[in-house]
Amino acid sequence: MAKRRIFARFMYKLARNFLFLFPPEAVHHFSMNVLKFICKVGPVKKFVRSAYSKESPHLQSQFLGLSFKNPVGLAAGFDKNALYLTELELLGFGFVEIGTVTPLAQSGNEQPRLFRLKKDLALINRMGFNNDGAAAVAARLKAWKERNGESRMLIGGNIGKNKITPNEDAWKDYETCFLALFGSVDYFVVNVSSPNTPGLRELQEKDALRKILVYLQELNQKESLRTNQNPKPLLLKIAPDLNWQQIDDVIDLAREIRLDGLVASNTTISRENLQTSSSTVNEIGAGGLSGRPLQKRSTEIIRYISEKTNQQLPMIGSGGIFSATDAQEKKLAGASLVQVWTGFIYEGPAIVKKILSKISL
Repeated sequence: MAKRRIFARFMYKLARNFLFLFPPEAVHHFSMNVLKFICKVGPVKKFVRSAYSKESPHLQSQFLGLSFKNPVGLAAGFDKNALYLTELELLGFGFVEIGTVTPLAQSGNEQPRLFRLKKDLALINRMGFNNDGAAAVAARLKAWKERNGESRMLIGGNIGKNKITPNEDAWKDYETCFLALFGSVDYFVVNVSSPNTPGLRELQEKDALRKILVYLQELNQKESLRTNQNPKPLLLKIAPDLNWQQIDDVIDLAREIRLDGLVASNTTISRENLQTSSSTVNEIGAGGLSGRPLQKRSTEIIRYISEKTNQQLPMIGSGGIFSATDAQEKKLAGASLVQVWTGFIYEGPAIVKKILSKISL
């Protein structure tokens, strides 16, 4: 078994080195479409599941009234349009956060908009909420759930506003997405922290946040009564670039309005302490940095919030998770669940199984 793992890791490194010769966004779509195609073959699908999934009752995690088959999820931004849910479940993910979804379909920023910083085990992206729009994604999710009724993988809906929507009307965009996805996702994440939509991070200010979140909570109660379902857990995704006073404001607001939890954290606009040359980083330009450089800061934020709230504000930890040690660090800091993204790109399809094989639950 150990020899098989070593061989599989070696083969992935070879494949990764080859794929890294090509533009990141093209490789992303190519790789996932190949996986989708080959998993249509029964024996291949069975092999992928056995090679990369780890099933055990001991891995189950309870979070905000939901039962997760394991605590390792895929962060928003990887499967924006809910195109690869079956394949991601085969790779062992306990949950997948789709999106960020906006009311109207939008193409996002101009390409190239995704860049590798290989020396730093990092990515820079300025995708700009490219997605098929709330109605299309909701329909796709509904169809997937109907085909996969026995699936235990939970789905999060990460929602945002369209680029053309002024901030004063942002609440309307979040309402549209919330209503469209309510029947198809297990929890919601409000994204006001992406650095790639102009002005979006201004919505992290306390008063602007309060308006959006209070309205969504009211909507949550109404929809749960109308549809005879439980209210959906509502979380806020925060930026790692907030200062401690701003984080205190988020904590105060979360307590005030009884927000269900936080996702900590999104990508950073910081470019400090990178091994990649400054000329290369400057040439890449704007965008959110993810991966190993984010690891320390995201953990600091999780620990700070956990201690400040006496562990009373549930959190999903995200940022720089490449191994079971990284995941365990987030859990010890105060996160109940963890999400990978950049680590998935660099470590490959075995990352979930590797984490689950060693993490202490």
